[in-house]
Amino acid sequence: MRKILIVLAFMTLSALPSMAQIDLHSHAITKGYLDYIKANGAEMDEGFPIPAWDAEQHIAFMDKAGIQTAVLTMPAPQPWFGDVKASSAVCRSYNEECAALKARYPGRFMFCAALPLPDVDAAIREAVYALDTLKADGIKLATNVNGQYLGVPELDTLFSVLNERGAVVILHPHRPEPVNRQVMQQTPLAMQEYLSETTRAVANMISRNVLARYPQVKVVVPHCGAYLPLAVPRMKSLTAVMQANKMVGEIDWQANLNSLYYDLAGAHSPEVIRMMLTITTPDHLLYGSDYPYVAPQVLVNGLQRMQQYLTDEPDLKPYKEMILYKNALKLFHK
Repeated sequence: MRKILIVLAFMTLSALPSMAQIDLHSHAITKGYLDYIKANGAEMDEGFPIPAWDAEQHIAFMDKAGIQTAVLTMPAPQPWFGDVKASSAVCRSYNEECAALKARYPGRFMFCAALPLPDVDAAIREAVYALDTLKADGIKLATNVNGQYLGVPELDTLFSVLNERGAVVILHPHRPEPVNRQVMQQTPLAMQEYLSETTRAVANMISRNVLARYPQVKVVVPHCGAYLPLAVPRMKSLTAVMQANKMVGEIDWQANLNSLYYDLAGAHSPEVIRMMLTITTPDHLLYGSDYPYVAPQVLVNGLQRMQQYLTDEPDLKPYKEMILYKNALKLFHK
């Protein structure tokens, strides 16, 4: 039954004209979510104002850019202020609204559901409801929530549930915990610490073989892989020393890396893509915009530049359609 539903959900996407992009990195900022964040005085928790968002304006941007489908996720900050019931209600409302958007605009939106972490039991309940009842296309996970970082043992039960369902997980950096606010003022999180956060979270998962132990979970790493093209070789080189000091166990590098996909939101370029291909393969690279956190015209220009260098660079040209939409179709069909 689930296979039939997936096929039906993708009938529109499968009929895409050539070069109709699929955007793996975009955010829906619903009124209920924003009201809750503001009520808790957290609208500047990430050091950057939360932008306005509207579905019709989002589609207008997509039409201008030539994007057929955008995958929606909840932005930072996480709606968690110590109240499990309230956080669960906000995530449930957000997920149901995203499901309604997907139904209202067939073929234009997909969504990865938000979970009320750090409460693992509540997160599992919401993941099951979102994937099984709302037919969410995947799950969004923050790099950390209130200091609970991806890769910690208490999240294994959640990953077991996601593994049973073959879930796609989209990661997104959130403010580190604890946070040095002076550092945030000197260098805004989005400029540097978000890359560190992403790298930290993925490194944590690799060091505990989370992705190797739950191989049906496919994880999309944002922002051109953050620092992973530099971090992975370093981690590999230090593994023997760490093992000798009983700091880590055996690491199945290939199995962990096989589960990682990467969106190209942010500072993409031919050079960046070539660097990413030192740790992954072309079928694991995906277009992403980061709408609405970047001005629409800047994103349009950036996509046009990507299309141009994927046409002009001989070594990258064979991967153009893969990166812009084919890899996304394959990822979500599984």
